[in-house]
Amino acid sequence: MDPRRSVGRRGEEEAARFLRKRGFAILDANVRSRFGEIDLVARDGKTLVFVEVKARREGEGDPPQASVTEFKQRRLAQLAQHYLKWKRLGEVSCRFDVVAVTLDARDGVKTLRHLPAAFEVEAW
Repeated sequence: MDPRRSVGRRGEEEAARFLRKRGFAILDANVRSRFGEIDLVARDGKTLVFVEVKARREGEGDPPQASVTEFKQRRLAQLAQHYLKWKRLGEVSCRFDVVAVTLDARDGVKTLRHLPAAFEVEAW
């Protein structure tokens, strides 16, 4: 398996575990479409949460959350709109969270940072 994919998968597993412990219900994972992928879709109370998980190994430059650029945010918004349409969810309260995971050399979690409402989408 590609080492980057392995780090990403490990980060997503840890993010899902973290969110479940905090009362989130994980509804979907790795939702793929022709536009890209939503890492996790969760429910936090009555709010539908689209979660972008970023994972890196310790010492690999900027913190993981730095890679959630404006371009990535727009793409996630587009993916979320398609998800809502696909699931026929209509008007629901939504937000975009980021979970940043840093792994040590043995794939142990060095840090995990949850950023609720990490960004907003205009013209939603």
